[in-house]
Order: sequence, then C-alpha cells, then structure tokens
Amino acid sequence: MKFGIKGRLEDERMLKGAGRYVSDWNVEAQAYGHFLRSDRPHAKIVSIDTSAATSMPGVIAVLTGEDVLAAGQKPMPAAAPMKGRGGSDQILPPRYALSAKRVRYVGEPVALVVAQSAAIAQDAAEAVFVEYEDLPAVTTALEALAPGAPQLHDEVPGNLVLDFIGGDEAATDAAFAKAAKVVTLSAYHSRVVGNPMEPRAAMGVYDPKQDLYTLYATTQGAGPMRLQVGAMLGVPPERLRIVAEEVGGGFGVRFNAYPEYGALLLAAKTLGRPVKWVGTRSEIFLADEQARDIVHTGEIALDANGRILGMRFDYVSNLGAYLAFTGSFINTVNLVNVVSGVYDVPAVSVQAKLVVTNTVPTAAYRGAGRPVASYAMERLIDQAAFESGIDPAEFRRRNLVPKSKFPYKTVTGFEYDCGDFEGVLDDALAAADWKGFAARKAEAAKRGRLRGRGIATYIEATAAGGFAPYDQAQVTWEKDGSVTLRTASHNHGQGHETTFAQVVAGVLGIPMERIRLRTSEADHFMTSNPTGGSRTLHGLGSAMFLAAKEIVKNGIDLAAEELESAAADIEFQEGNYRIKGTDRQISITALAQKHPGKLDLDYRDRPKVPSTYPNGCHIAEVEIDPETGELEIVSYVAMDDAGNIVNQQIVEGQMMGGITQGCGHILGEQAVYDAETGQLLTGSFMDYPMPRAVLVNNLRVLEHPVPTQTNPLGAKGVGEAGVTGSMPCLMNAIMDALRGAGVTHFDMPATPLRLWRALEAAKAGQPRALAIADRP
Repeated sequence: MKFGIKGRLEDERMLKGAGRYVSDWNVEAQAYGHFLRSDRPHAKIVSIDTSAATSMPGVIAVLTGEDVLAAGQKPMPAAAPMKGRGGSDQILPPRYALSAKRVRYVGEPVALVVAQSAAIAQDAAEAVFVEYEDLPAVTTALEALAPGAPQLHDEVPGNLVLDFIGGDEAATDAAFAKAAKVVTLSAYHSRVVGNPMEPRAAMGVYDPKQDLYTLYATTQGAGPMRLQVGAMLGVPPERLRIVAEEVGGGFGVRFNAYPEYGALLLAAKTLGRPVKWVGTRSEIFLADEQARDIVHTGEIALDANGRILGMRFDYVSNLGAYLAFTGSFINTVNLVNVVSGVYDVPAVSVQAKLVVTNTVPTAAYRGAGRPVASYAMERLIDQAAFESGIDPAEFRRRNLVPKSKFPYKTVTGFEYDCGDFEGVLDDALAAADWKGFAARKAEAAKRGRLRGRGIATYIEATAAGGFAPYDQAQVTWEKDGSVTLRTASHNHGQGHETTFAQVVAGVLGIPMERIRLRTSEADHFMTSNPTGGSRTLHGLGSAMFLAAKEIVKNGIDLAAEELESAAADIEFQEGNYRIKGTDRQISITALAQKHPGKLDLDYRDRPKVPSTYPNGCHIAEVEIDPETGELEIVSYVAMDDAGNIVNQQIVEGQMMGGITQGCGHILGEQAVYDAETGQLLTGSFMDYPMPRAVLVNNLRVLEHPVPTQTNPLGAKGVGEAGVTGSMPCLMNAIMDALRGAGVTHFDMPATPLRLWRALEAAKAGQPRALAIADRP
C-alpha cells in the first residue's frame, strides 16, 4: 500500500495562530473560577471559613467539598480493576472533586472561588481560611510500605492498593534453580511532570431545560472523558457533552478526567451560569498527574552459553495520593505485555506493588508503563552482558526471537504477529559503525573525555483499544463536495488531520485538502478510543480506510443508475466511476453532491483491530567531561520497525520527539519532593529542566519495516516508541562511559553535578554512591 508524501494540513492554522484552544472559548454570562489548593501534604480539614471571600466585591460564590458531597457527586472512577495476588481486588480510595475531610498532597483542590473576573477570584481565594490539623506524611513508596508508616486512607491498609502478580512464578523459580549464572540489577525510574505546552483549562456549562452538562476541556479523547466525568456527576453519558478543538499536547496526562471538572460543572449548575477556569504553569506542576517514580529490581538466569533461561522483575510503584483512572493499568498490564522484550525467554514472572503516598497522583505518560518495562529489561540485559564478558550486541543476538518463530507467543500469553529482530539489529549496528567504537573511544580519551556506547533492542505493545467496544468513524459529504471526518480520538500534535485525510483521500480519489477532521463537538457523541497507546492510526485509521472502501462500494449502484449501466460493468479508479472500456464516467464527488446523504457513512459496531508490536534497535554514544560532569550525546541511531508508513514526515517527527523526551528524562527531568515537608521542590522551570531540540546530536531515524497483517494499513504504532527505546539506550551508554572510571552503578537523572559526584565518589572507593535504588 502506497501513500503520498504530504505536508501537514494543521500547520498553516497553527503557525498563523488560528487554532482555538480551551482558554479561547467564551460564552455568554460566564463567570471565572480559581481553585484554592492544599498547601500541606497531609492534614485533616477542621473547618473552612469563606465569609471574608464571599463578602468581597465581584465574588459570586465559594464552593467547598461539603457542597460536592451535598450535591451527591460520586468519587472519581478508575479503569478496569485489576486482580492481585490470590485473586485479591485492587482498592480504590475515594477521591472527590473537592476534598471535604482530609487533604493528602500539596496542590489538592479544597475550594472553588467563582467571581466576575479571574483576578477577583484569585484575590478572593487568599481570603478563604482553612483550619488544618496536620498529619504525618510520606513521599516515597518504599517508606510508605514500611511498618509504622503514616496511613493515607482508612480503606488502604499498609498503603498498598494492589499486590500484582504476572507470569509464571513456579516456572521461573525452576529456571533460576538450574542457572549457571544469575545477574541482578536494581534501578530507579524517576518521577516526571508531563508539562504539555498548554496548561490545563476547563469551562463548565449547564442547561436546565435539557438537564444537559457541557464541559470544554483539554482532552485526548471526548468519549472516555465523557464517561469519567459522567461517573463523577452520577449521570449517564447522554447528559454530558465534551468540547475541545485544539489541545496543546497530551502525553497521557490529558487522558483522564481531573477533580476540577466536577467542581466546575457543579458550580455552573448551582449558579445558573457558565464557569471558566484557566490553569497556570504552576498548577501543572502541583495538580496535573505526574508519572513513573518506580523502584525496580530485575534478575536474569543464564546458562553456561549466555542464553536466557528466565527472568524476574519486582516493581514498587508510587501512585501518589490516589489511584488515577489509568494508574493501575499502566503499572500492571503494561509491565507484563512485553515483559520478555524481543527475547526468546521460556519463563518470566513479575510482581508489582502499587503504593499510595502524599504526592501528586501518577498515571499514564508517553509510553504508559512500557518505557519502564523496557528500561528495566534493557538495563538488566546490558548488565548481564557486562558480567558475562560478552559484547552487548552479541549477547542480544544470542537471545533474540528468530524470524522463523513468528507468530511468537510470549510466556505471558501475548502474541507478536511479525518481526525481524535480528535484521533490525544488523541494520542498526552497521549504521552506527559498531565495530569502529574502540577507535572513537581512544580518540576521546586523548581529549580527556570518557566515551560510552549504549544499545537497546526494544518492543512495544500498542493499545488494543479496550476503552471502547469499537472504533467509530463518521464520513460526511458536504454540499460543496468536501468531506468531514469525525472520530473521538483527539488530535493534539500527532497530525491526525493529515494522516486520516491521506488514508481517506487515497481510497476516494479526492484531494486530501478537501477533507477536514472533527474530533470533539457538542452535538456529536462518538464511541471511539481516545488518542493513546500508539494506536490511533492503525486503529482509527483502519476504521477510516474501511469506511472509505465501503463508501466506494455503496456508490456502485448509484453510479450505475446515473450512467445507465449494469452495476457489474462499473469500475472505480482515481475518484471516478466509469463504465468499463468506455470514457463515460462520473466522479464520486459529483455523485455525493447529487445524492445528499447517500454516500455518508457512520462506520461503527465493527471488530477492532488488535495490538501491534513496533520494535527497534537504538544505539547511542556519549562523551563525559570528568572534570565537570558535562555530558554530550555525540551520535544516535534509531532503527525502527513501524510497519507501513503513511506519512514519513510525521513518523520521523514522532520518533525525534520521543527520543528527545526520553533522553531529557535521563539527563535531567525529575520531580523531587522534600521528605520532611512534602513540598514539591521542582515546581517551576527554574528547577525542572525541559529537553531542547538540540539535546541529541547527529540523530538519524532509520527504518526496517515489517508490515503487519493484523490491520488493513499494515501499520504499527509509533507515538511512544522513541521514549521506549531511548531511555535504556542512553543510560546504557552513560554506564559504559562511567564503568571506565570505576563507577559500578548509577541511577537517573544524569545531571552534570550527579555525574561529577559519581566519578569523585568512585575515586574515593564508593562506586555505587549515586545509586538511588539502593536507598530505602
């Protein structure tokens, strides 16, 4: 299947500032909201005095958690509940739109001030007096599990929400019992803040005549947002509309509903007027879902020839103060689905403890658990190769799933339908000049630099679309002959407007510029999966493709009638129906205009396409100045199998962005909480470094496509692959450089100061001094 190389249809609108974001929406008689947030990590709410605030000019009302409870709002929902050890259920501690009895993290909303302007609302929030009774707090998962630790929720004994088991423990134990060598590696996957370009914003509207709520909000998909918010309000989804045109980035942290949305809709209903809130960058740090914060230990059992017999992984995940909607899923299923990576492994087991602490809740973030699993796996593989004295590329080659074994069923029950792992590895090694590294390392040493080389061979399982029963795609012909596509998978930087248009235009034979995409409209409720899990193109794109094919088929009889011919004599080529062997024809556009609605299609209730398994091999080289700790990524090769590529420019952009995002996480991003006060110490860009485009030098994005047969496009996901491959690749390169100076273990982030300290500690005989995972 061939797709033309096109530019992005979205770009002109974005570059000219013509996009309409949530903060751009204004409706008649709207009021403005500001949230008062907890300034302490754990405390009982003794009382809230709003009298001074409500007496200020321009203040309309102040809502508190008691108002939320009195209105009958429900606790926020969680995704499909997971089962734990022995069939135990996960525990879902209640979380409301505004906290009424107790706060559990700095930034938790406790009151909503509504006023005639945003400035008045903000000023009035400072006049609300909350009397707290402070409670002991705990900010790390390991400390929260310790005996005598502060308890966050009465419903969650020992702060343990779920003790998850995956794989086959008995078979894994047997594999380890006969191992010639066992290698163990513990590591820390640091906490990060998603930080989309657009701060969160929302506006609640209530229509009493229709008993209908409308929420304008930043979202990755209207369908799941509608279900989550509806559950909070205690109303069926038919009584709620979600509206969002442009959204300035998602990365997973715009997937879930937030407590503020329930409060805004309650205020709108109570006051009889719309209420709008526009968050700040500070509120992103304090109140947006964060991610990762996982300590993990991996063990690998080897035979005498360096073949893998079995693996064990133990994860302790910091969920923050509450269980977010996707919190348990990403820390269980997404750690297990590709737990054996690209390797032919006969036995694997996984344990994951999901723990609550007095920090911002964590949830999905680009990769949603899969980068954590890849990092744990590929760091362990590299450590095993080092301790075995085997070249890391050769060690991987010995253990790859051979091409002859596809489709390959993993020990955890997932099936890789296709792949060429060894071919991807060979291409990457050649592109990176793997054999020439020794000379480059020697040359760097002459300049006083430590040069290291890292490799990671990764695989992902893209989402199977479990949040909706099917993928819905609507195709509508307009009066002017243009086409409108509708779906609930939101476009917020991925280029859906372009790729969907390419797919549909390729089938209908019309210019892609005549196609527009709508993803969130008040009057259209779509049952589709949101943007997430790297599945939008091969999931919704396949639905669009099949819908277009069905439209062409539906037009055969209409064209036969117009051309006065038998339907069997009609063929369709390049946008035209014609009688075979003649020049008599009619375009599909003219046919649609002549018969309004006849060629429209609501494609729904069809089986969803399954997961795909994009994979790749990334190789990076770094140089470290031992005198300052400064690090430079001097080369980076990404060889990836994303199946058929619809738009090369978009795929390369996704890979480059993902690689840079992953490298930024390794080199600097870390959300740090003060252990004594529970305050976030990295609450602005002054203390929290964001990666820049120049971070990765000499980056080459290359491809080794193996098209899948599980969807009609032959495409695999690409949106999160860059993160999944880059994090272990870069850290392996850093460790390779540090080992030459005596450092035996090092955990992210690899900031210049931490690198310098690690090198200095190694000189003093402390080679594991910067290993965060060693600490309780």
